[in-house]
Amino acid sequence: MIRINLLPHREARRKLRKSAFYALLGVGLLSGAAVVAMVGGYNARELAIQAQRQEVLKGAIADLDKKIAEISTLRQEIDALKARQQAVEDLQADRNQPVYLMDELVKQTPAGVFLKSVKQEALKVTLTGSAQSQERVSELLRNLSGNSPWLERPDLVEVKAGTMGGSGPNKTGGRNIVEFQLSVMIKRPRDKDDNPDGKPGAKPGAKADAAVKS
Repeated sequence: MIRINLLPHREARRKLRKSAFYALLGVGLLSGAAVVAMVGGYNARELAIQAQRQEVLKGAIADLDKKIAEISTLRQEIDALKARQQAVEDLQADRNQPVYLMDELVKQTPAGVFLKSVKQEALKVTLTGSAQSQERVSELLRNLSGNSPWLERPDLVEVKAGTMGGSGPNKTGGRNIVEFQLSVMIKRPRDKDDNPDGKPGAKPGAKADAAVKS
C-alpha cells in the first residue's frame, strides 16, 4: 500500500531546522556551562594556591619578626656589655690620671707661670696661679689647647692684676704679676688613637704598663 504524505514540504523542512537549532542551542549552552565550570574551577584552584602562598608568607614573616626581636635583644645586650667594658676601661685609666695630669702640667706650663692650686672634679681640672705677664697666660692656654695629648678645651675663667712681694700693709714696692684661674678638660683614653709613642692620640694604658714594668 502506498502512503502519501500530505504535509507541505516546506513545513517539514522548517520543523527540521527548528529542531536542529534547538539542538545546537542546547549543545552551546552545555558547552558554555562546561567552560564556565572549568574556568571557575581553575580560578578557585589558583585562589587556593595563592591563599596557601599567603599563609606561607605570613609564617615566614612571623619567623622573621621573631628573629628581628631576638636580634634587637642581642644588640641591647651587646650595647650593655660595651658600656660595662668602657666603664671598666675608664676606671683603669682614672687610676693613673693624677700622675699623667701632674706630668702634663709640668710639661705644658711655660717659664714665668706659677701654679698655686690644682683641683679636679671628674674630667674637669681647675688651675689657679700667677704669671709674669698676660702673654705667659696666653702661652699656657695655647700649650694646653694644641700641644697636650692629655688635656683639651682650656677655658680662662678669671684674670686680674696682682702684686707679689713688697713691704707694708699694702705691699708697696712689690712686683706686678697677673693672677689667673682657668679650667681644662682631661681626655679619655677612648678619645685618643692607639699610639705607643705617647704622642697626641696615645692611650695612657701603654705608658702605665711601661712604668710598671720599669
